[in-house]
Amino acid sequence: MINLIKNAQSHQLIIENKASSLRGKISIPGDKSISHRALMLGAIASGETTIEGLLLGEDPRSTAHCFQEMGAKVSELNTEKVIVTGIGENGLQEPLNVLDAGNSGTTMRLMLGLLASQPNKFFTVTGDDSLRSRPMSRVIQPLQQMGAIIYGRNSNKNAPLAVIGQNLKAIHYHSPIPSAQVKSCILLAGLMTEGKTTVTEPALSRDHSERMLRSFGATLEIDPDTHSVTIEGGTKLQGQTVIVPGDISSAAFWLVAGAITPNSDLMIENVGINPTRTGILEALIMMEADITILNEREAAGEPVADLRVKSSKLKACTIEGAIIPRLIDEIPILAVAACFAEGTTIVKDAEELRVKESDRLAVMATELNKMGANITELSDGLEIRGGNNLKGATMDSYTDHRIAMSLAIAGLNADGKTTINRAEAASISYPTFVDTLTIISQF
Repeated sequence: MINLIKNAQSHQLIIENKASSLRGKISIPGDKSISHRALMLGAIASGETTIEGLLLGEDPRSTAHCFQEMGAKVSELNTEKVIVTGIGENGLQEPLNVLDAGNSGTTMRLMLGLLASQPNKFFTVTGDDSLRSRPMSRVIQPLQQMGAIIYGRNSNKNAPLAVIGQNLKAIHYHSPIPSAQVKSCILLAGLMTEGKTTVTEPALSRDHSERMLRSFGATLEIDPDTHSVTIEGGTKLQGQTVIVPGDISSAAFWLVAGAITPNSDLMIENVGINPTRTGILEALIMMEADITILNEREAAGEPVADLRVKSSKLKACTIEGAIIPRLIDEIPILAVAACFAEGTTIVKDAEELRVKESDRLAVMATELNKMGANITELSDGLEIRGGNNLKGATMDSYTDHRIAMSLAIAGLNADGKTTINRAEAASISYPTFVDTLTIISQF
């Protein structure tokens, strides 16, 4: 039995006992990364952009609000159809208020590329407590190489930030980390910069920005051998129709839940399977999860499929290297899967998780160990010894949406009562998570 208890201070998710099976069809929310980009590009394009399947989480709402503050018109947010009336690449207006990115690192980092390239305009940007502690220097430094003027706390490392827009210069930036947010920020700045701006990464990161920029009319050159992307400045974007597929990061919770819960059979419909995001599928298949990819198709330039998962006996594996950027957001739920796998699972090269909404390596190790897991925290990952029966415990989400949902899936497979404090964090990316959890566990 699952109960959601709310009070003035916090939301508690209480799972009374272990699930006997999970069954049903699941429609997941729209992809968060694509939702952000559709709102942003629609706002700076000419004409109207129609978005179908937009994620209604708190993060895309922050993006919509920021661009409304700068003059774009965005209709009421819903999953059926959102109309964005763009104001052109150089049409962003100086906002009367401080732009608030909420909890969304994507909003802040990508938006900085656009703000920095608006000549003679002034912007200030902030976020919630978590976002104000997250590193912004990774995008500020390359923007400064392009001539941007940005001031922030802690020697330009943290928000709040003040931006004085400039005519930037094109550069070739060699990113020290594979990061779609860094790459996208620089490409958006390059869109408004004369000449060709190039970003080269050490490994391939998700390519939603490249796909969508092309669909809106931008000129890009992509070299997959060197992980380089070049954008030509001065191209005018035109409004488009964007169909947002289901978010594979949200599907990941059900893929793991179906794999580790006995007698389970789940069908997850309309999931985006962009190859820069399918590391979660590859990792679970390495662990011998029973996953079938069905009805492959394409929607608005993005590959989409239905995913069927059945319960199975998982085996440990090592997750490291080039696959990490393609599943970085899914490592918390993979840690849960590893608790139920035979053998010791090693996660390496994932130090990026320490600067997310929480230190996800430390938090997952701490919280799962409360349940009787056997996890050792590494400097850049986790060592997870599977096979221990988990027991219910009182845990905390650290206001991190992926932590909240990962712990809920662990609680479904733990003996006794599990309580997750501050479970409302799930609404940042998956507002209907608890509803779906309740429906599929009623067997």
